[in-house]
Amino acid sequence: MAAYGLYHGTELLLASESTGKGKKPVSVQDVIKTTVTVLTLIGAVLAALYAYRKQLLDEGTSHRADATQLTERYTKAAEQLGHEQAAVRLAGVYAMARLADDWPEQRQVCVDVLCAYLRMPYETDANEPGFRHGEREVRLTIIRIIRSHLQDPTEATTWCGRNLDFTGATFDGGDFSGSTFSGTEVIFAGATFSGRVSFLGSTFSDGKVNIAGAKFSG
Repeated sequence: MAAYGLYHGTELLLASESTGKGKKPVSVQDVIKTTVTVLTLIGAVLAALYAYRKQLLDEGTSHRADATQLTERYTKAAEQLGHEQAAVRLAGVYAMARLADDWPEQRQVCVDVLCAYLRMPYETDANEPGFRHGEREVRLTIIRIIRSHLQDPTEATTWCGRNLDFTGATFDGGDFSGSTFSGTEVIFAGATFSGRVSFLGSTFSDGKVNIAGAKFSG
């Protein structure tokens, strides 16, 4: 940058020495002013380029940091969902739902995890070996969260349009009322419905609904 400014100033000075009669020669002071101006302009351009490059690097670093944080949240929530204590699993449900809201790019993955939880073997009889205390509340909470995200398709955090796979799931209660299932695939194939499961006021449109082999009782 400095070399270019000096070159430009020298060029002006030499040009002034070779001017013909009647032409006002360029003074050294004018050359210095011109050189300073050129250097200032070049410096401003380089500073702008540096600032832009730094901004891109900062944005890239910030994006990577955000992605790392979201991944860590996902891992922690998944671990909580597999915990022995119902209270911890319940915390994992809320954590996964919040992550789905904060991570649009992986929202479907988070929804898939919650649906997969409902598909896991579930014993409703307290006298059976597989029964787990507090499990029903965990599952009903997942259903409530899914329902709450299917009420308004215009919401930024809506789950409308997301695939919902409840294949083989057991529903011993639950409220899907007022939900909007649109532009998605909803699978209840082989699911078991017992007790009161409400779909009152729900709408199904522009998608696929599979209830093949579903069982209803109670």
